[in-house]
Amino acid sequence: MYDALPIPPLAPVDPTPPTAPPWFPVGEDSVRLLRDGAQAFPAMLAAIAGAQHEVLLEMYWIGADAVGTRFREVLANAARRGVRVCVIHDAVGSLGIDRAWWEPFISGGGQVAQYHSISPFDPRFRLERVEQRDHRKLLVVDSLHGFTGGINLAAPWLEPAEGGSGWRDDMIEVRGDATHELRTLFYRTWRHLTKEAPPPDLRPLSRRHTRPVWVLASQWRNRRSMHREYLVRIKKARGRVDIANSYFVPDRPMRAALFHAVDHGVRVRVLVPFTGDVPVVQFAIEALFDTLLRHGVEIWTLPERMLHAKTAIIDDAFATIGSYNLDERSWRKNLEVNLAVEDAAFAQHVRGWFERDLTQATRVDLDAWRKRSIVRRGLEWAAYGMRRLW
Repeated sequence: MYDALPIPPLAPVDPTPPTAPPWFPVGEDSVRLLRDGAQAFPAMLAAIAGAQHEVLLEMYWIGADAVGTRFREVLANAARRGVRVCVIHDAVGSLGIDRAWWEPFISGGGQVAQYHSISPFDPRFRLERVEQRDHRKLLVVDSLHGFTGGINLAAPWLEPAEGGSGWRDDMIEVRGDATHELRTLFYRTWRHLTKEAPPPDLRPLSRRHTRPVWVLASQWRNRRSMHREYLVRIKKARGRVDIANSYFVPDRPMRAALFHAVDHGVRVRVLVPFTGDVPVVQFAIEALFDTLLRHGVEIWTLPERMLHAKTAIIDDAFATIGSYNLDERSWRKNLEVNLAVEDAAFAQHVRGWFERDLTQATRVDLDAWRKRSIVRRGLEWAAYGMRRLW
């Protein structure tokens, strides 16, 4: 059981590390970076355990494993205390769980909704929705605690000593006004799935942000669009652009923005997995290495651990962390969410950890990369050609 698998603390950065990740006050909110499941899982579990009124969880992948089971137990306990607990999980991402798996939670008073069933026998099944997935990782507790990032509730995010794979990933926790934006985003999806009217105290989500911490979402054609925010920020960069992204297959406008930044003296560094968990995607990522390197973009690969983070830091003034991959699926097909933070102290803190990851990574050399086999080149471009079919 999960209870027998204690999650170890973060390995120290220096001889006198803080006992917990530091909080950064930003406007009316406070934010902190949570690295890997070692920090994210305890923080999320503690927030749920302390819930008084409402727990909202929207998760792409909930594993039928020790991690998923532990979260189900804590969610069920909250529901039994009289807390309103609503869970959305994606039908594809959480393929290993079904209605029976949720029974201990439902019998305790919890509510669960599956996003876009893929079973033709399900009356809710719609063929045109099969490719539309909910890729978000979002938790809101009592409108006070908000979490989002790349971490799913599954065993790969546990350390190897605890039976996991030790995936390298980021989560951001926010306390304050921005949690209301995350809550509103959740209830939009909840209403789509259940047809239930949203709570009367739900705050509308404005088309543009008015505070230095705000929510970005995919499939929006306004100033909350993640794709647009990336383009605007990269084009305006003056010093550096640092991106950690697990499925980095940027479209033509995004590549043009990166090249424009380099041409104007900006240092652009991109950290990707050395070996991805989805081979066809990894080949598609590598198909762009030659072009990116020729235009001055630095490519770094992280070996040994699977890099699953979706983090960007620009000019040590702006940082964004969430579920959004720079690929076609995240932009056009998935529900995604990122939190954006406009604050120098927090951005510098996040970049400090990015620098640490680079010390464990390898920079790709263009001349050496061009010596790869013709067979590998063929696999890369075949995978890249299929990028809109994933």
